[in-house]
Amino acid sequence: MSDSTTALADRIDALLPQTQCTKCGHDGCRPYAEAIAAARADINQCPPGGATGIARLSQLTGRPVVPLNPVNGIEQPLRVAVIDERLCIGCTLCIQACPVDAIVGAARRMHSVIPDWCNGCDLCIAPCPMDCIAMVPVRPARVWSDDDAQQSRSRYEARRRRLAIQRQERERLLLRKALARLDELGQREDLAPDRIAHKQSVVRAAIERARARRQAATKQ
Repeated sequence: MSDSTTALADRIDALLPQTQCTKCGHDGCRPYAEAIAAARADINQCPPGGATGIARLSQLTGRPVVPLNPVNGIEQPLRVAVIDERLCIGCTLCIQACPVDAIVGAARRMHSVIPDWCNGCDLCIAPCPMDCIAMVPVRPARVWSDDDAQQSRSRYEARRRRLAIQRQERERLLLRKALARLDELGQREDLAPDRIAHKQSVVRAAIERARARRQAATKQ
């Protein structure tokens, strides 16, 4: 994107609710903001933002106010996830799906939602094999504020950083194991030289793929 398009995407992103719900048809609020800035998406695809969000995006972009696209969903009161603890089997799928780390628990242990962190994205609903998660209206009812959006963004970005570090650690561990395997193959005396060479080439290829993934992740 050009500098001007990136700057516009920054301003659009600042107006979005930061629920990362993907209902807009994009992978999160930032990709949606970039699509709007590049004229690849309309301003009426964000159900959490609703009519107020559309009006704010219209004012920023100069595009006309239009109704929320029903294909993307409907505007609803702020809701949070609640887990039926009697049915939860501790599969962790909802934890993996939550973009803001609002669900806590461990494998084969009951999970719980931190209500103050839940942004109502409902991404935890679909992967639950027990159908034990429901979205319930916040009581007392209130609207999603800019402060809520900023806090949700902070938790989302913190989660992304944590997952990136975990991926890097796994890559480093696999790389160390591969290098150790390569050294071990070089000392084998019970295999024919051509078999050793073949195995070494396979390990070297795996090492190069791991290094390429690390370099790609660093550039992101």
